[in-house]
Amino acid sequence: MKHQTSSDWIARSLRSVWHPCTQMQHHEEVPLIAVSRAKGPWLYDHENKRYLDAISSWWVNLFGHANPRINAALKDQLDTLEHAMLAGFTHEPVIELSEQLAALTGHALGHAFYASDGASAVEIAMKMSFHAWRNAGFSDKQEFVCLQGSYHGETVGALSVTDVPLFKDAYGPLLRAAHVVASPDARNALEGESAQDVARRAIADVERLFEERANKIAAIIVEPLVQCATGMAMHDPLYLELLRELCDRHQVHLIADEIAVGCGRTGTFFACEQAAIWPDFLCLSKGISGGYLPLSLVLTTDAIYQSFYSEDITRGFLHSHSYTGNALACRAALATLQIFRDDDVLNRNRELATKLTIALAPLAEHERTKAFRQRGMIFAFDAVEPDAARAASFARRFFTTAVENELLLRPIGRTVYLMPPYVLDEEEIDLLGSRVKSVFESVMAA
Repeated sequence: MKHQTSSDWIARSLRSVWHPCTQMQHHEEVPLIAVSRAKGPWLYDHENKRYLDAISSWWVNLFGHANPRINAALKDQLDTLEHAMLAGFTHEPVIELSEQLAALTGHALGHAFYASDGASAVEIAMKMSFHAWRNAGFSDKQEFVCLQGSYHGETVGALSVTDVPLFKDAYGPLLRAAHVVASPDARNALEGESAQDVARRAIADVERLFEERANKIAAIIVEPLVQCATGMAMHDPLYLELLRELCDRHQVHLIADEIAVGCGRTGTFFACEQAAIWPDFLCLSKGISGGYLPLSLVLTTDAIYQSFYSEDITRGFLHSHSYTGNALACRAALATLQIFRDDDVLNRNRELATKLTIALAPLAEHERTKAFRQRGMIFAFDAVEPDAARAASFARRFFTTAVENELLLRPIGRTVYLMPPYVLDEEEIDLLGSRVKSVFESVMAA
């Protein structure tokens, strides 16, 4: 069989694959990268060129590609059970994963309900909230609230509580309107304000809405600590603490979308831990399987679970996915949690985050950047580019230049962010710091 080059694979892909989150015509100018293999934080193409995966392949990879421990767990599971329907059946991996996740919340949350992707988890949480209120006799509570700049997925329900016009506007006629409240983004600080001051101002906006419409509102959904897709907008944990109090006072459910920010990304396993609160629903996906297989889930309270528990089938939660609780995906997640325990990952990540912050310090102090920010293993800064045309093309130019410098980085607008796997060594940290600076200066000078 003839050897296939990267160019061959790219041509075949462009003829047959419709790639996500992409205007396909742009690939006439920005070529695809055909990945042949991967190891640790590195991706390799068919000519063995390497690219440091500094965004964890859309925020999913935690412990490097082809991780030997996750590989071994999956190989073992493959010889035992690959999948069985979860309606009327159960299996060891899904039971053990559900138990371990509940334990990580101190059993404040549990009763894990499984799906495959983040948007599906958000849909589940929204439906559960609506249905729980109906079962409790509050059928008027049908409205949802989201934050300015929020992103929760691109299925119809999840998109209804997303506030990113680029993703949402084309599908407006399909969507149910949600209330949008102020973001606690610390970059919104006025002269002399702290991040906590911004959080209090944003909470005041929620309070006004709740006082007016709480009897109609089922839930508010938030991305705890970091609103990722709007440009890594970070907020103080005080916001979550105050929001939990408001939700309790006004009988509104709190949905925490930890799809991107869970699994240690913000410095604690669950982002909500930093505010010492638990939501009514917690959505997980992305990193929970170590970046190996599609898996998402919703954890909820015993009270909400009991509101569905009845002889009446119409009071049950009849949502389903064919691959719910897939045994292979659950086994990958169990291996991921085992690595957290064995390697004391959260403490190690604190050291890693400090080293990365030091390596990125020249960019934090750069005259063409602003708002350098860091929360756990998420780092971001904004490019100062007053020219509108150049600003509009910044992300694409940065991505292309980064690839030429062995980096996979995909800015959001003018926000450059890093969300690397938790396995970088000293050399890779130094390389990442120096190369990002070099790429940034090259793009800004061009």
